[in-house]
Amino acid sequence: MCLPFYPQITPILADYFQGGPLGVGRSVCLPFPSADCCWWFFRRSVAARLRAACVRQFPPPLLFLFHPQNPKKTMADFSLLIKPASGDCNLRCRYCFYLPKRELFGPGAHRMSAKVLEAMTRKFLSQPMSLHSFGWQGGEPTLMGVDFFQQARACQRRHGRAGGRIANALQTNGTLLDAAWGRFLAQEQFLVGISIDGPAELHDQSRVYGDGRGSHAEVMRGLAVLREHRVEHNVLTLVSHANEDHAETVYNYLGELGVTYQQYIECVEFAPDGQRRPYALSPGKWGEFLCRIFDLWYPQDTRRVSIRLFDSILSRLLTGVPTICSMSGDCRNYFVIEHNCEVYPCDFQVRPELRLGNILTTDFAALQKLEKYRRWGRKKNPHSATCEACRFLPLCMGDCPKNRRRGQSYLCEDWQLFYQHSIGRFEELAAALGAEWQAKNVQKWPHSQK
Repeated sequence: MCLPFYPQITPILADYFQGGPLGVGRSVCLPFPSADCCWWFFRRSVAARLRAACVRQFPPPLLFLFHPQNPKKTMADFSLLIKPASGDCNLRCRYCFYLPKRELFGPGAHRMSAKVLEAMTRKFLSQPMSLHSFGWQGGEPTLMGVDFFQQARACQRRHGRAGGRIANALQTNGTLLDAAWGRFLAQEQFLVGISIDGPAELHDQSRVYGDGRGSHAEVMRGLAVLREHRVEHNVLTLVSHANEDHAETVYNYLGELGVTYQQYIECVEFAPDGQRRPYALSPGKWGEFLCRIFDLWYPQDTRRVSIRLFDSILSRLLTGVPTICSMSGDCRNYFVIEHNCEVYPCDFQVRPELRLGNILTTDFAALQKLEKYRRWGRKKNPHSATCEACRFLPLCMGDCPKNRRRGQSYLCEDWQLFYQHSIGRFEELAAALGAEWQAKNVQKWPHSQK
């Protein structure tokens, strides 16, 4: 699941960046337990674990301070990933995995109706959760136009409960953003993720229009709109064959743009015969890319630049709870709502055999109880003997199932390379953060010293 994010991981990390507290209680739109869950877990463990572990610099083995599985979470906690225009898009990115999904829903334009929007919103907001996160994705969700999203916000206000929190995040290619979008997104406090794969010479190799033209110039215009209207945003970079050898170029370019919230996603795609797609990452390149990004980030940017994967690693080390679904032990973290009301467990797995139901005729409580959904959740648990023997299992958790072949991740060696290269420094940073947080906050809970 690729959505805009803010590093609202734990209270510890709220003081992590020089800019002050992050997330401000509304910007989490992640497919995993919210900061509230991490907050609870940390408060319960601060005396027993961090005073004994962080202050003494995390005696080894750090990775096994917490059980490899995630703390049990209430299945009522989930978010929505909504496809209001299905796979429809004004671009034809060469690596897009979702564009072919349009074939499942027949020819013509695919647009969510007011009826589906109303039912989805009403039923979601009836769930007893402290935070309701709506993630709007595609395809390209801005094809729906500002009016649709104004209706969405009206539905949320109509069905939201007094005192409840609602978060909206929008992932876009940025090419259709204009002043009207800027005003709306700022006024309604949307968090926006915009896709940038690097400078034009890298970005335009993959992110193109139907006629082959690159989209970089239009994306930069869209980024300018977000900044002009002070819309909270971050950048999603897909690491593919086009930019896998250019970690320094990509990182430095985002730095030149002033992007301090970054998300790197691996492009792993296979043909029906099991062969790697030509645009996908080459073997070994993902681990190498991450190592190079880490080496650029660690010396001087740890308190300035948020990288989603790195934030999740720190959260896992500090609290036992990661913040991205590939690091979890269960895939039941969100529901995908397609434009036509159909519900699926994952946007990488929108397939007829995994269709869970129809949001017009069922509700989320019933969906969560489906045996099909429970079986889906259990698929995340790695069963490979290699995984069970791996020191890094608590961080990798066998990787996303979409990346697995014959029970093991295609990126297994890449993840091992990266963690072997970086884990010692992550441990040091986590220990420092834990000690800093404890020094600042331990007086708030005198009982934690007992």
